[in-house]
Amino acid sequence: MCNLFGQETAKEAMRRVFPSRRWVDETGNLGPSQIYPDRMAAIVRPDGDGMALAMARWGLPSPPKFQSKSGIDRGVTNVRNTASPHWRRWLGPEHRCLVPLDKFAEPIKGGNAWFTLKSGGPAFFAGIQVRGWASIRKLKDGETTDDLFAFLTCEPNREVGKVHPKAMPVVLTKPDEWESWLAAPWSEAASLQRPLPDGCLSVDLVNPPD
Repeated sequence: MCNLFGQETAKEAMRRVFPSRRWVDETGNLGPSQIYPDRMAAIVRPDGDGMALAMARWGLPSPPKFQSKSGIDRGVTNVRNTASPHWRRWLGPEHRCLVPLDKFAEPIKGGNAWFTLKSGGPAFFAGIQVRGWASIRKLKDGETTDDLFAFLTCEPNREVGKVHPKAMPVVLTKPDEWESWLAAPWSEAASLQRPLPDGCLSVDLVNPPD
């Protein structure tokens, strides 16, 4: 399960991906960063007749049965079962977003395996967003209202499967995929929940086991 990814060129990705569309930058002084669960990250979402690069908190609302008795909801970072009633309500275009990434990690013993596209082109996770959600993420903070996001996962391709045989993030790399994910009905967009082709990822083992 991917619970760490890198955002190094989110603003540059917006300029390259949507050069002919109006877009607004709501991220302030956004710099390169590694994103962990419950942290803020940049997402791309429709904004009227244009696009917005906005900040959101990583972790969608958990199904009630997974929330603690104290009411704390740590959030769900990856979504696989889109047939679940809990997720179906957020599968329409109004709840979809793109999450810029430069690399993503899967844990290995003693470190992480980092995956990057060999092509070096812009890439986005197929994201789901929920705006203005009130919940208790941390007991010390009490109830907060946040814009939240997570992204879809699917079966792994060959490179990811060697490290994590159960799943990989859904990564979109083509303009028609980005447009479909943001605007198409679910009956069409669902076909994008698929792994990247074998051979398109480079793997870097950081602090690998002995």
